[in-house]
Amino acid sequence: MIAFDILSVFPEMFQSTLGSSLIKKSIEKGLVEVNLHDIRDYTRDRHRTTDDAPYGGGGGMVMKVEPVANALKGIIPAGDKTPVILLSPQGETFKQKIAEELSQYSRIVLICGHYEGIDERIREHLIDREISIGDYVLSGGELPAMIVVDAVSRLVPGFVGNSESVLYDSFSTGLLEGPHYTRPREYENWKVPEVLFSGHQKKIDEWRRRESLKRTLQRRPDMLRQTDLTEEDKRMLEELAGDPQLV
Repeated sequence: MIAFDILSVFPEMFQSTLGSSLIKKSIEKGLVEVNLHDIRDYTRDRHRTTDDAPYGGGGGMVMKVEPVANALKGIIPAGDKTPVILLSPQGETFKQKIAEELSQYSRIVLICGHYEGIDERIREHLIDREISIGDYVLSGGELPAMIVVDAVSRLVPGFVGNSESVLYDSFSTGLLEGPHYTRPREYENWKVPEVLFSGHQKKIDEWRRRESLKRTLQRRPDMLRQTDLTEEDKRMLEELAGDPQLV
């Protein structure tokens, strides 16, 4: 079981995601818990202000430090080691390895940045980690937070019906996942590869591994430099590299 506490100025954005698909089912089964906290509830002024103009001038508004600090004090007991993560375009790029690391915690706090930026004191004193979902800028950290919740939650035992399938997801093995097929066996003369009907599991496993290597070589060759490859993998890659259809 894992619990997420999400700090946001727009907590209503999460309702659709949390009320649908496997996330909804996992919450109902008690595998995942998501607590939404409106940062405005932790302000001290009558206008519930969470942002202000930046010192030194410049465009845009900056998220204030006090409401965020008050929220963290309100939900995390003193001395608690729950990791606090800021979703920001300046953070480390979110990858499957990070999702696997985070899935080992029982509780995680996610702060959704907003406006032009955040008061730097939030970054310096209130968080443990900063995560980005890519090299682009969004209006806020709500969508990135949803992505983190989904990617981490599906690693919780019981979240996915067939837990073995998670082990072979793209990036989990260091490679992109190969192709999958289901009924019908033939559609408009588009046929499923015959090897999948051979009943020979070793041949099927070899075909799947080769297809995974081929897809990674074609689309993300950079991943091959970071993956532990077997001698058989290397042999397959040499054959694939010499295939003119892949050039």
